[in-house]
Amino acid sequence: MRHPSQVLFTGEKSFPCLPAVDHYAGSEKLIGKALKLQHDLGPLFDITCDCEDGAHAGANREHAEMVARIIASDDNRHGRMGVRIHDVTHPHWQQDLEIIIPVAGSRLAFVTLPKVSGSEDARLLMRHLDRICASIGLLRSIPLHILIETHGALRQVWEIAAIPTVESLDFGLMDFVSSHHGAIPATAMSSPGQFDHPLIVRAKSEVASAALANGIVPSHNVTTELRDIDYIRNDARRAREEFGFLRMWSIHPNQILPIVEAMRPDFSEVETAVAILIAAQNGDWAPIEHAGRLHDRASYRYYWELLARAQATGVTIPAEASTRFFG
Repeated sequence: MRHPSQVLFTGEKSFPCLPAVDHYAGSEKLIGKALKLQHDLGPLFDITCDCEDGAHAGANREHAEMVARIIASDDNRHGRMGVRIHDVTHPHWQQDLEIIIPVAGSRLAFVTLPKVSGSEDARLLMRHLDRICASIGLLRSIPLHILIETHGALRQVWEIAAIPTVESLDFGLMDFVSSHHGAIPATAMSSPGQFDHPLIVRAKSEVASAALANGIVPSHNVTTELRDIDYIRNDARRAREEFGFLRMWSIHPNQILPIVEAMRPDFSEVETAVAILIAAQNGDWAPIEHAGRLHDRASYRYYWELLARAQATGVTIPAEASTRFFG
């Protein structure tokens, strides 16, 4: 029997199935704590090692060396560790890559570029990464995650989303609000303002639309609430249901599971997906009838991506479907 990935996306780029949480950690201590939690929970979340804001003043090289060592180590059991480098106007952005890629390039899940001013910044990163990989004989294209947090990046977001190695667009709320010179109030940096202010609604909608139209993942900004689990979960729920974001940043371990829970598909949808996909696979992906409705490859694609997202967010998949599709 043919797998969904073999038949449902012929000639199309497959949609990246990324963990629902991108957890940021800067110091060696916090990266270690995040890794321990990832060992306990499994690959429900990515870890982004932060070279932009994580290094002590004057210690950029030492910090990048530490990040490279940890990503290359056996502690990176799941291979879901990335790095945020300095922006391309910073004197150390190339140094970050030149230290990390030779040591950890084969284990690095992605590189995140902040403060992009337009599509050329992202292409510059892609070219420099390709040169480093070629120089060390690393035969892979490392995925790029691009932070959309400036006027220029938002203006060119569709061009950025179309760059071949970009797999995620990340919305940066705080820098975006700050770039408006006080025209957006501080209340818009938290809820409910961040979901209601027209300029932010426009920006989030544009980022999510550009990402999804180009077959990549839109990732929502962090919530600043660290303790109120319901508040955190509701922010993630609104990001997914109202704007179409499929992933969200976290900065504290308390935030990880509420975000995962909010990003999970409803189990009733999972059960429907399982029934439709098993019947479709049994019929070699020809149209079928299920519960009185016709289904074909368009709905199969929808339900396959829903099932893959459920699996990535820790939903227990019924045994037969788990064996068929994820075994």
